[in-house]
Amino acid sequence: MFPGIGTLINFVTIISGASIGVLVGNRMAPKTRVLLTDVLGLVTLLGAASALLPMWSNRYTSAFPRGWSLLVVLGALLIGGLIGSALDLETKLDSLGENLRRRFKASEESRFVEGFVSAALLFAIGPLAILGSISDGMSTGIDQLLLKSTLDFFAAMAFASSLGWGVAASAIPVGIYQGFWTVAGLFLGEILSPYQVDAMTVVGGVMLITIGLKLLNIKNVAVGNLLPALATAPLLALAVHSFL
Repeated sequence: MFPGIGTLINFVTIISGASIGVLVGNRMAPKTRVLLTDVLGLVTLLGAASALLPMWSNRYTSAFPRGWSLLVVLGALLIGGLIGSALDLETKLDSLGENLRRRFKASEESRFVEGFVSAALLFAIGPLAILGSISDGMSTGIDQLLLKSTLDFFAAMAFASSLGWGVAASAIPVGIYQGFWTVAGLFLGEILSPYQVDAMTVVGGVMLITIGLKLLNIKNVAVGNLLPALATAPLLALAVHSFL
């Protein structure tokens, strides 16, 4: 096998799962699709809770001075949010979704953009996307990405049944994101310490909460502007660990 095969499999499973979901979803009554979206919002919040668990792990808290474990997450979100707002990433992400919607010939009334943004963030956030891709690049196995592909297949099917083809289009940024980490693994080896991955995972968990709230129509947070926080988290964690 060649480096990147795990991400390629993940790419195909997202598109396959979404395609099946769209075919099934078109036969559902509108109220059923609304119910499914609510269920997806609740499950996304459950996934967020799981991603937040490292926040209280000894591996993460012992890496920083007392009280700094939460401040690292807060700092990453604030710094990342400021960077994202300055770059206006939310608008650019929506524009990308709109361009893909037109290419897929989806109607303006469809939930293409919402499906694209929500699914892309859901599939990219989490330790499996990072560690699995690095492991793939280092040629030490694709077990983690195979597990992620299985989970993403069923998640894509569920999301696409109510949100449409935007979920399939999310495979593009997910492939690019995981491809980056695969190349990092290929050339740099194990570049992140466990506590840095934990910091990124917790920040990702907070972002998943915002997606769940949006799917439930509770609060619309510009989650696209928080994307730089995923890169800021491990860097800030390293700085606090090294100098405080």
